[in-house]
Amino acid sequence: MKALVQRAYGPPENLTFEDVPDPVPAAGEVLVRVRATSVNPYDWHYLRGEPYLARLMPGGFGLRRPEIGILGCDMAGRVETAGKVFGPGDDVYALLPRGGHAEYVCVPEELLAPKPANLSYEQAATLPMAALTALIALRDAGGVRAGQRVLVNGASGGVGTFAVQLAKALGAQVDAVCSAANADLARSLGAEHVVDYREADFTRSGRRYDVVLDIAGSRSLVACRRVLAKDGVFVAVGGKAGRWLQPAGHVFAAAAAGPFVRRRVRLPDVVGCREKKRNLLVLTELAERGALTPVVDRTYPFDDLRAAFTYQEAGHAKGKVAVTV
Repeated sequence: MKALVQRAYGPPENLTFEDVPDPVPAAGEVLVRVRATSVNPYDWHYLRGEPYLARLMPGGFGLRRPEIGILGCDMAGRVETAGKVFGPGDDVYALLPRGGHAEYVCVPEELLAPKPANLSYEQAATLPMAALTALIALRDAGGVRAGQRVLVNGASGGVGTFAVQLAKALGAQVDAVCSAANADLARSLGAEHVVDYREADFTRSGRRYDVVLDIAGSRSLVACRRVLAKDGVFVAVGGKAGRWLQPAGHVFAAAAAGPFVRRRVRLPDVVGCREKKRNLLVLTELAERGALTPVVDRTYPFDDLRAAFTYQEAGHAKGKVAVTV
């Protein structure tokens, strides 16, 4: 099979398309023909080996060279071999630890969920990492419920476009922080009020929120507490990229400041979540009833996957970047 292989840290140009042996399913796995994948910050952090701090952590990137040969945590495709739950011809999708940037991948059945019937492979492949991040951040970490007010800082990116929709689906009133160019998009997804971060500081708006979901990492927790309600929750899931510590530094800073600001701080762990399949089933149900629609900025052919990395890493994508395999 053909795969995009990483053998060194660096820019997308370092990735090479190679013919590699077809994977063989182990016990509890099925072979899936990948039809579409996506690119996430999670992928290009591994590609760059940044932040450098992650190279020193157990289970991290690898100190001198990458330990992951084939990147790609998002996957939508068709099952090729029979398992206990899924069989040949079943359309599925999953959040993978690695391997989605290839023509075939072996996936534990416990990670697989039926692909939403009303979504294309490309649309479905944008859901796992970004939409699961938004769901776990809002529902589990933030405890969002009907009637609450939620602010999404960074509402026009991959996680943000899903977060606005999911907060709305949970019954909350949603405000969004993004650029003026993306204001109409945020409103179309369910935002009632949009703040242009270039023109206004949302932490000085005078509004109060039960949950602030911080994806952009553009303001400190100390500043954000000004717009948190008395029992409000600050949820941090990202921040600006950097070579040494960021975006982890922003998350760590929020955790460290939490005990001193009289507000609850939550740092959801999507990669370590043990209920990936159950949560994907929630996303499938929401997508099939029209409450969750992926925003796909661009779709690249598999042969241009390196270009997809370059575009996504630039940080200007509206929603997600999908790849047809």
